[in-house]
Amino acid sequence: MTTGVVKIVSMVAALAAAPALAAPAAKPASFAMCGVCHQVAKNQKSTLGPNLFGVGGRQAGALPGFAYSPAMKQANFRWTRDKLIAFIADPRKTVPGNRMAFAGQKNPQQAAAIAEYLLSLK
Repeated sequence: MTTGVVKIVSMVAALAAAPALAAPAAKPASFAMCGVCHQVAKNQKSTLGPNLFGVGGRQAGALPGFAYSPAMKQANFRWTRDKLIAFIADPRKTVPGNRMAFAGQKNPQQAAAIAEYLLSLK
């Protein structure tokens, strides 16, 4: 083989071995209630609740342009899997004084599925 062909074959092999870009997880049916107030597409304007695209790892109460409650602004944590599950299950307990009207997803498997979906939005 010529040097050019060897380089091309090597590049194709490297691309084939590279991990594929992860697609968002499937939106669970239990997210329907969340979707009433929250957007999930990149650069989509927040509505009643903040846009949740890229929420994983974000500082709580810190999405620019959204008017968070004082309680959420003062929450001193980042949105990890565990924090998302806790908040989805019981928002009032996780961040007392927040403005979210939803009382929480009491089914732990559904709360975890919603958290996994949100974490996949990057």
